[in-house]
Amino acid sequence: MTASSLDEAFSIDHLLSDEERSWAAKARAFATERIRPVIEQDFEDKHFRRELVAELGAQGFLGMHLKDEGCAGAGAVSYGLVCHELEAADSGWRTFVSVQGSLAMSAISKFGSDEQKAEWLPPMARGERIGCFALTEPDGGSDPAAMTTRARRDGDDWVITGVKRWIGLAALADVAVVWAGTDDGVRGFLVPTTTPGFSATAIDGKLSMRASVQCDVVLDEVRVPASAQLPGARGLSGPFSCLNEARYGIVWGAMGAARDCLEVSIARATTRQVFGRPIGATQLIQEKLANMLVEYEKGMLLALHLGRLKEAGRLTPTQISVGKLNSVREALAIAREARTILGGDGITNAFPVMRHMANLESVRTYEGTDEIHTLVLGRALTGLAAFA
Repeated sequence: MTASSLDEAFSIDHLLSDEERSWAAKARAFATERIRPVIEQDFEDKHFRRELVAELGAQGFLGMHLKDEGCAGAGAVSYGLVCHELEAADSGWRTFVSVQGSLAMSAISKFGSDEQKAEWLPPMARGERIGCFALTEPDGGSDPAAMTTRARRDGDDWVITGVKRWIGLAALADVAVVWAGTDDGVRGFLVPTTTPGFSATAIDGKLSMRASVQCDVVLDEVRVPASAQLPGARGLSGPFSCLNEARYGIVWGAMGAARDCLEVSIARATTRQVFGRPIGATQLIQEKLANMLVEYEKGMLLALHLGRLKEAGRLTPTQISVGKLNSVREALAIAREARTILGGDGITNAFPVMRHMANLESVRTYEGTDEIHTLVLGRALTGLAAFA
């Protein structure tokens, strides 16, 4: 009833290809069968269900937009739709797919040697190996140019020293893509997490992304061979290009969380009785639902537009900032409005709304805060940078 009601008001299916619809259906089935039945308890228990990683790989979701050996080579819209369906279940699982595929695997695909690609990408696509992307530092989340992690040459090796924070999957990862300053600018390195001096500690006390893993990372004189360097990455343009891949997935993903909140709200509005009738029969509730739908519809059409631009090779970082800023901001607004429709029950785990709301606070912060994306757009509009 909920889905059909929403589809009657808005559907983009006719704008999608058969292949795109197939990817979306496969992701929705996976989310419904494997994530939704356990996610509330996993969120409560702060449990990351690692056994699902190989299953995600078997579905072809990991690095699905890459053309490398073992990867699905799917289009940008197909990838976005998968992110949309996974985040409708929980932001943590879309985050996993983003960290694995859009960050770690993309870095290897874009900048790695043939040997690095052959060693890491096929098993990562299958979910047999996990990667992380170590860029953010405790004092420089929004200013990666100020990173203090350094890599120095020592004979034929590199020695890396520094700290990173909020690194997704690091405590579970087999390999870390570590970004460090060198005498030749910022460079990327593939660091197996068993390397002496590398340690990752899961951050506890989170009230958001509780079914996911984010870590503090310490690199204490970590020694790697020259072959560990990503040969194609020079300067911050390397990590930034990977961040843009992840931000693109967020444009779709956040709207998945919004859709789930909207569907729950519609179902509740048509079944909860107050003053002798469903609350959905009141004008105030219908106004809330209508406003939520409009913002969801605009967000999805923007995501589709950006996906078509990406497939045509014309998507710019500024356009991605428009999408990331809008999708997360509006998804949060939809989640908060949904909570009001659910009344007091909306704060319980009988409904997913508060979980989505909490998760979206993290999504709002990572891959560029609202403030950073606002300044990106301001610079594009005026030609003047106002970051400092």
